[in-house]
Amino acid sequence: MNAKSIMSIPTVIALMTPACFAGDDVSAKLTPEAINTRIAEIRMGDLIVKTKPGADVNIQQVRHEFLFGTAITNQLAENDTNPMSPDDRKMFLKILSENFNYAVHENALKWYDCEKKQNVVDYGVADRIWEMCRDLNIPMRGHCIFWEKDKYIMPWLKKLNNDDLRAAVARRAVGVTKHFKGRISEFDLNNEMINGEFFRRRLGYGIVSEMAYMAKAGNPDAVLFVNDYGILVENGFNADSYIDQIEGFLANGVPIGGIGCQGHFVSSHKNDSSGRAATTPERVQKTLDKLARFNLPIKITECLVAADTEEGKAEELRWFFPVCFAHPKVEAILMWGFWETGHWMPKTAMWRKDWSPTPQADAYRDLVFNKWWTQTEGKAEKDGSFKTRAFYGDYLITSNGQTQKVTLSKKDKSAEISFK
Repeated sequence: MNAKSIMSIPTVIALMTPACFAGDDVSAKLTPEAINTRIAEIRMGDLIVKTKPGADVNIQQVRHEFLFGTAITNQLAENDTNPMSPDDRKMFLKILSENFNYAVHENALKWYDCEKKQNVVDYGVADRIWEMCRDLNIPMRGHCIFWEKDKYIMPWLKKLNNDDLRAAVARRAVGVTKHFKGRISEFDLNNEMINGEFFRRRLGYGIVSEMAYMAKAGNPDAVLFVNDYGILVENGFNADSYIDQIEGFLANGVPIGGIGCQGHFVSSHKNDSSGRAATTPERVQKTLDKLARFNLPIKITECLVAADTEEGKAEELRWFFPVCFAHPKVEAILMWGFWETGHWMPKTAMWRKDWSPTPQADAYRDLVFNKWWTQTEGKAEKDGSFKTRAFYGDYLITSNGQTQKVTLSKKDKSAEISFK
C-alpha cells in the first residue's frame, strides 16, 4: 500500500468497530450483573433435546469451547536435559488434563532452544511435549517463531552479516511452521516487537512482512499473532504503541491473524510487593475495547496472578477472568504455567511444589468448572422436547436409555439432538 493508503487505515478500522463498543460507559460494563449478562449472551447457546414425552434428560458438559490454557515447561519431556521425575510427570499430566483444554510451549519452541548451534535444529523436546498434549486432546499454539529482544538472540546469530541473517530468518520461519504443519496452526510471529527490535534494526521494518510470508510458505494455513506485554496494565504504557503497530502492519499487508496480550501482572493492589505491573478492571476493559476495532481474535497469552497473599491472588483472578471471558473478541486465557516447581515466577503458581492447590487454583476451578459449566437435568415436555441454555462446548446427553455426544458451538448458537 502507498502512504495515502496507510493514512486511511485508522478511519477504515473505526468504521469496522462493533457498535457495542462505541461510546459505552466502562463502569456500567463492569458491574457483576453486567458481566454476567454479557457472559450469558456471548458464551451460551441453546441445547434442544428431542425425546419421549416426559422422559428424563441429563446434560453433562465435558469440555469448554473457550480456551483455558497453560504454558508447558520443558521439564515435562523425558528427553529434556533436566526432566521432572516420573511421579511428578504423572501428576503434572493429571492436573493438566483435569484443568486445561489448551497449551503452549513455555520455551521449547523458541529459536534459541531449537537451534543452539548454527544449522543444528532440534525439535525433540517441543515434539515430545506436543505428543503428550495430543494424547490428552489438548491443542497447542506456537510460541514463538522469532523474539525481538537482543538478550534472547543466540551469539552465533548475532555474528552473521545481514545477508546471512536474512537467510537464517527465512530458514527458521519456513522450517518451524512446516515441521509442525498439521499439528500447530497458530504462532506468535515475532514476540514483543514493542519492547525489542533486533531484527528490524538489522534488516529493516519490512523484515516483519518477510517473516510472515516465509512462515506462510511453510504452512499457508498458519495464523500469525502479534504478542506483547504492558498492554493491559494500569498505565497502559504500551497499549497505544501496540495499536499503532498493528495498524501499521495491517496497512502494509502483513497477514496478522490475531492479537496476543500478555498478562504478567494482574495486581490491582497498590501496596503489592510482587514487582509486577498493576492493572484494574477498567484498564483491561478499555484496552480490550480498543483492540476490538481490528476485528481479530484476542488471546490473553501469558497470565500470571501476583499479590502479597494467597487469597489476594485468588481475588485478582476472580475479577480478571470474568472481564476477559465477558469480552466478545477474547478467545483464550493462558496461564504462564501452573506448578511451582520450574515456574518462571514460583510465587504466582496455582499448585504448590507438593501438588496441593492454592486458593487461586480453587478460584480458577470455581469459575471454569462451576459458574461457567453446565450440568442440568429435567423431564421432556408433552411434545418430547427439552431446552436449556448452556455454555458452548462438548456435552454428554442421556435420555431414553441412551447417551449421545453433542457439540454446542458459538458459531451455530444452538444444537439439537434426538433420542426418538
